[in-house]
Amino acid sequence: MTGRSTKIQREGPARARRAGAGAFSEAGVWREVGSGWHKLWARYREEGVSFEWHEFALTREFDWSGSFHPGSTEICLNLEGRGWVASTEARVEFGPGTGGFYYQGSLPLRAGRQPGQRHRFLTIEYSPRFLQERLGRDAGQLHEVTRNAVAGDGRSGVGPLSLLTERHHQVIASLRHPPVYAPAQRAWFEAKALELAAWFLYQPPAGQELFCHRQERLAQERVDRVVALLKQHLAEPLSLEELGKRVGCSPFYLSRTFSKLTGTTLPLYLRRLRMERAAELLRSGQCNVTEAALEVGYSSLSHFSQAFHEAFGCCPGLYPLKTPTQQAPGGPR
Repeated sequence: MTGRSTKIQREGPARARRAGAGAFSEAGVWREVGSGWHKLWARYREEGVSFEWHEFALTREFDWSGSFHPGSTEICLNLEGRGWVASTEARVEFGPGTGGFYYQGSLPLRAGRQPGQRHRFLTIEYSPRFLQERLGRDAGQLHEVTRNAVAGDGRSGVGPLSLLTERHHQVIASLRHPPVYAPAQRAWFEAKALELAAWFLYQPPAGQELFCHRQERLAQERVDRVVALLKQHLAEPLSLEELGKRVGCSPFYLSRTFSKLTGTTLPLYLRRLRMERAAELLRSGQCNVTEAALEVGYSSLSHFSQAFHEAFGCCPGLYPLKTPTQQAPGGPR
């Protein structure tokens, strides 16, 4: 980055905070990343919630604390890159595949994004009014940081970190490409905001986990471990029997549970992971088409090209120049 961009990085957060709550804007903070900051549904002032997608690379540490609205609570779903958010009492480190939340009270939070990495994450920001109207009656069940936000307590805070599950990844994908017509998007995005709030902003009573919930959690943890194993062995996938052994259940139960929780079969899910990895390699310039195919386990270029075209709408040799995503931002991946 240039000297000018370094100055923007340093001045952006301070400039945003000086603007005050009434005229707050985070645009200056994200100016340096350009199109790497994209508003999916920005209705913070009107309806009290905002969804934003971030995808960019950095050469030096980036201060993103100035993007937090005064008095807001924000959930961060972090797919790639490492970042952190800290209050005066605690600090949370966002690694790849993690999610968490934080509350911007009277004392500004501090936050940074590490250099030399590609960052991909989605944020959902809630106004105090939105949380008070929708979660105020549940104050006793909310996490302490959320209770402070709902009560208007000025103490900034950060919540606990958790691993993103396959359900979270599905929600992220749907938020980037809403499956409803424009007139229905207000209701749809508000429903997703409440769904994510229910996942992250509540705190279950200690030691009180219902049996059915425990079974669901264990099943989800198994599926998450299987997804991690699939990603680790894209070129030489483990058999269903081996996957079952590694996660501690029968192949039949694993297959049924995986399909139930992900909405697709193991082979189709594996193909999706392979195509996503191949696209990443081609987009970054690390591999040519042949190398990308071999990297994800395809020995036949024709089979690889066919699968890639079905996934992205173009042959791998033209990716990413001719993809629908490049032609129309927000289109299918």
